[in-house]
Amino acid sequence: MKTERIRKRGYRLLAMSMAVMLLVSGCSLPGTQTKPIKKYTPDPAATPEPSEQPVITMSEEDALDLAGQYYEGMTLEERVGQLFMVNLEQLDTRKGNYYEFKKCTKTMKAALQEIPVGGVILFSRNIARIKQTRNLISGLQDTSVTPLFVAVDEEGGDVARIASNPKMKTTVFPSAEEIGKTQDGDYVYEMGRTIAREIRLLGFNVDFAPVADVKTSKLNTEIGNRSFGGDPDQVADLVSAFVQGCQERGVSATLKHFPGQGASDGDTHQENVDIDRSITKLRKTDFVPFQAGIKSGADFVMVSHISVSRVTETREPASLSELVMRTILRDELGFRGVIVTDALDMSSITDNYTSAEAAYQTIKAGADVILMPSNLREAYQAVLAHVQDGSISEMRLQESVVRILATKLKRGILTREQVEARLSATPTPEITPTPEPTETPKPTRKPRKSGKK
Repeated sequence: MKTERIRKRGYRLLAMSMAVMLLVSGCSLPGTQTKPIKKYTPDPAATPEPSEQPVITMSEEDALDLAGQYYEGMTLEERVGQLFMVNLEQLDTRKGNYYEFKKCTKTMKAALQEIPVGGVILFSRNIARIKQTRNLISGLQDTSVTPLFVAVDEEGGDVARIASNPKMKTTVFPSAEEIGKTQDGDYVYEMGRTIAREIRLLGFNVDFAPVADVKTSKLNTEIGNRSFGGDPDQVADLVSAFVQGCQERGVSATLKHFPGQGASDGDTHQENVDIDRSITKLRKTDFVPFQAGIKSGADFVMVSHISVSRVTETREPASLSELVMRTILRDELGFRGVIVTDALDMSSITDNYTSAEAAYQTIKAGADVILMPSNLREAYQAVLAHVQDGSISEMRLQESVVRILATKLKRGILTREQVEARLSATPTPEITPTPEPTETPKPTRKPRKSGKK
C-alpha cells in the first residue's frame, strides 16, 4: 500500500509539472524565436469533404488524468512496450529487413502479444492499395492490447510514402523547397489539413512531418529539397502552419530533425555526422522553426543522430544526449510532447552501439519513443531489465509512458471508454480482513461440592 501511495503521488507531481510547463512553454527565450505565431483557421465557406471523419479532442488535464489511471492498470511489460515504435519487419523477422509486408501476419500478431509495442511505422513497401492498407492497419490495431501509434513519413515532394503511389488516390504536393519559395502559409496550412484528413481515413494517426530543418549547407544531401528554405523565420512560419493544419484534423505532427540538421554535409543513414554549430548559432537559426512548432502545439519532436560537439563536447549522437533532449529541448525550449528518436537502425547508431546499448542510453537520456531498433527483442529486453534492476527508475518510465498515453488520448487513438473498460477488467487484489480481537473466554468454574448430602 505504501508503494502504491508513493506511485500515485509521483504521478500527480508529474502531471502538475507537465501542466505548468505547458503553460509556460510559449514564453520566449534568449536568442530564440520571439515572433508571434500566426493562427490559421479553415475557410468558413469551404464545404467539408463527404469522407471527413469527426475529430475527437480531449483537454490536456483530462488526458493526463486518464493516462495516469490507465498506466496503473498496465503490466510492467506493457509499460516498457509503449516506448517502442517499429517497422513490420521487426514484428515478423522471417523475411529480412526490407520485406514488402502488406498484411498483418500470424507472426506479427504473436509478436504484438509477446512485445506489446506502442506503435508501428509503415513505408511505401507496405502500402499498395486503399483497402489493403486499411486492413493491414486494422489487423495490427485489433491485435494490440493498447491502441497503436501508426506513423508514416508524408512530407510531400519526394518523401510521400502514400501519395507517391497513384493507386492510393491521395493529393500530391510539391517539395517543401518549392513551397518555401512561395512563402504561402495558407497553402501549407491547407496542405497539412489535407494530408491529415487523407491519411487518417486509411488508419494513420501520426505524420512524421514537417521537416523543421533550416537548410544552410548546399552540400546537404540528407535534407535536400525537404526543407522549406534557408531563412529561419520563413521556415518557422510554414512549419507552424503545417502543424496547425495537420493536428486540427486529428493527426499528430512531428518536428524533425532536432537540433537541426540543415547545416550538415553528411548522411546519418551511412555514418556519424557532426555539425560545426555553436549554441548561439543554433539558437539564432536552427532552433527557430522548432520553437514555432512547439508553440503551435506539435505532439512529437524527432531527435536526429547528428552530434553537435561544440555544444556537448562529445561526438555522442543527439538522440543519446541528455544535454540535447533534457537541457535544451525540454528545459530551454519548453517542449512537453513526445520525443521520438530517428530510426535506430541507421549506420550512425549501428556502427557504434548494439541495439541494447542504444535503447538503454536513449531512454536514460530523455527520449520517450525508440524508433526502429535494429533488433527489437534485444532492445526491449534490455530496457525491461534496466527497469527491473532500477537503473531506469520507475518514475523515469512513468514519465514517458504517461506522456505517450496522454497523447493517444488527446488524439482519440485511446478513448475514455477503453480506459474505463481496462480499469474495470483489471482485478483488484483481494484483501483478507483481519478478524476483530476477541476476549478469551474465562474457564467455567466447577461448582464446589457441598459436604452435605
